[in-house]
Parts: sequence; structure tokens; C-alpha cells
Amino acid sequence: MTLRLWPDELEAVRDEARVAVGAMLRGALGAAPPIPPGLSPEARVAEQRARMAAFMPDDTPGVADREIEGVPCRIATPDGPAKAVYVHFHGGGMVSGGARMSDVANRTLAQTHGLVVVSVDYRLAPEHPWPAGPDDGVSVAAWLLDHCDSEWGTDALLVGGESAGAYMAAVVLMAIRDELDAVDRVLGANLVFGLFDWGRSPSARGARSGDAIDLLDPEEIAFYADAFLPGCTDEERRHPTISPVYADLRELPPALLSVGSADHLLDDTLLMATRLAAAGCEVDLFVAPDMPHGFMAFPSAMVDAWEKRTEAWFSRRLAAVEPPLR
Repeated sequence: MTLRLWPDELEAVRDEARVAVGAMLRGALGAAPPIPPGLSPEARVAEQRARMAAFMPDDTPGVADREIEGVPCRIATPDGPAKAVYVHFHGGGMVSGGARMSDVANRTLAQTHGLVVVSVDYRLAPEHPWPAGPDDGVSVAAWLLDHCDSEWGTDALLVGGESAGAYMAAVVLMAIRDELDAVDRVLGANLVFGLFDWGRSPSARGARSGDAIDLLDPEEIAFYADAFLPGCTDEERRHPTISPVYADLRELPPALLSVGSADHLLDDTLLMATRLAAAGCEVDLFVAPDMPHGFMAFPSAMVDAWEKRTEAWFSRRLAAVEPPLR
């Protein structure tokens, strides 16, 4: 049997996707100059946070601020009854970003699938290195497990996020299983181009199968690891409590993992997907040929296919959930 990471329908739109990526990088996404070399870690973090702030809207109708267990969150609610609560985590390498930058996508998700989306503004490194961010995520998840039924009329959860947010979702999911004894309440995990090996997988170190352009590079990934896990060796960063790909992955709920083949985090997703499958978990894997980290920023038939696959996955996870009659 030949192992294929993507079907013919994605191969057929591969050239069009490459053109879309090139056009966007020559246009708006490529307009910002690269972060200057030689900056101190503090200055580099400040520069990255300033750039990420440009993607955060001031306000989004239907999305509100709320503090849960002392952790700031952004909450999007559906117009009708809620089927489940989606605990979402934003990306940014554990050093930048914020829940607000996902407002539009989370509002759409809430309305499309009848979800309450709770996006967590967890603490960031280097001011707050590991385990501060994961601790915030677990605190919010614990509160939701205790209160989501009385708040929104549903006791079902999903977890998910993008990039560092997918890492957060994975470690919080395992804490729900191991510490909170409530993994049966979680319908699924949506893990989008996550970083699951803080010791840095081969592709994260630059050993890729092609030279397609990416928005990440090995030096940037190493910077994130040093900020989030200062003073640790790569072996220490691979401890199962830190890097979820090395953890016991049994008895976890169904997962959708998505990544582009040009992403320097490709190997993280491929290894996580196969280890989940070997552990007996239901895994849906979407690999977008030649697409970079953050591929949903490049409108194309490839992204349309990913959106369709993701919508179908959420629909399947929620199919058995009946909204309350109130």
C-alpha cells in the first residue's frame, strides 16, 4: 500500500495554491519588513507583539470579554441554544498573540455550529514561562466543566487552537483526562498546525522534504522554545508533561489535525497524528501540499477544501448532541 498524505482533489489545486501564496507574500503579507537581526530577546518579543496586534480587531459584535478564574477570555455565543462549549487557544509561539485576533472566526464558528466559544488569553513568555500558560488553560477548563451546564445549558466541550494554540489545546486536553477526570465530556480536539515537540522535530530544525516558502523558520522556533522553556535542554523539553507528542495518548477523544506540507511544524503534526492513531484514537488528518504555516491566510481552493473538511468534522462531533429545550 502506498501512503499518501493528500488526495487527488488537493493535488489538482496545488499549483493554484502556490500562486495564491506567492501573490499574498508579494502583497499585503509581504509588505512588513522582517524582524531585524541582533535584537535582544525582549526587543524581539516586543516587535512580534506589535505586529500581531495589527490582527486584533477593537471589537466584534457577538463577542465579549469575560474573566474566568482570573484569566481573561473572549466569549462568542450562538443566537440559539448551545450544543457545546469550544475551548479555543490562540497562536503566537507562546510569546505573542491574543484571543481577540480570533474573534471573527470564533463568532462564525459559534453561529454555524451552535457553540459557545471561549477563547483563552493565557499568560505569555518570557514574562510567564512554562507552566504558566498551560496552567491558565487548565484553570479555565476546570471552571467550564463545573459551570458550563448552568451557564449555557450544555455539559459538552471541544478543545482546539492554531499553532501554539494547538499545543495549548493538547496539553489542556490531557489535563482534563489526567487531573480533572472528565475526558468523557470532551467531544473532540481541533489541532491546527500545532507545535507538539518543544525539543524541535526534524522539520522544525529545517530538515524538510522541499523548499516551498514558509512563514516560520527554524531560528524563530528555537527562539520560542528558549522563551517558553528557558534554561532547558532539548531532552528536558521533551518531557511528556511539556511536549504532548511524547505523552500517553490513550483514551483521548477524536481529533482533527491540519497542517501544510511546507510548514516547519509538519513533522509535529505527522508524529502526533500517527501516535494518536497508534494509541487507538480516532484521527482525521488534513495535509495541504505546499502550504505554509498559517495557510488559512491564503484564499484558495486548498483553503476552501480545508474549511469544508473542518466544518464536516465539527458537524460529526456535534451530531449526537441535542440542544436544550429552552
